[in-house]
Amino acid sequence: MLVTTTPNIEGKKIVKYIGLVNGEAIIGANVMKDVLAKITDIVGGRSGSYEQGLREAKSIALREMMDQAHRLGANAVIGVDLDFETIGNNGSMLMVSSNGTAVVVE
Repeated sequence: MLVTTTPNIEGKKIVKYIGLVNGEAIIGANVMKDVLAKITDIVGGRSGSYEQGLREAKSIALREMMDQAHRLGANAVIGVDLDFETIGNNGSMLMVSSNGTAVVVE
């Protein structure tokens, strides 16, 4: 499945627009990750645990979107947009959503 943020795919012709597809993932931030992230913020550096969680959530959201497109008969998704939002009490959860247009290309 081809997936792109652009409105077209170079060298491919869009022969059918199927419609909007999306995927979502919500991950919770546990207490230990919060503590480690705060320490990292104080001493500097990157928070590996949060980065890994973010990668996993992004992967889930994209996979759900691609699976939906495949079920609808698409072989590509164009115009993909990823959104990241904290939700819950004190931003204790992270939501990643992906949206795009399912198409058939040849």
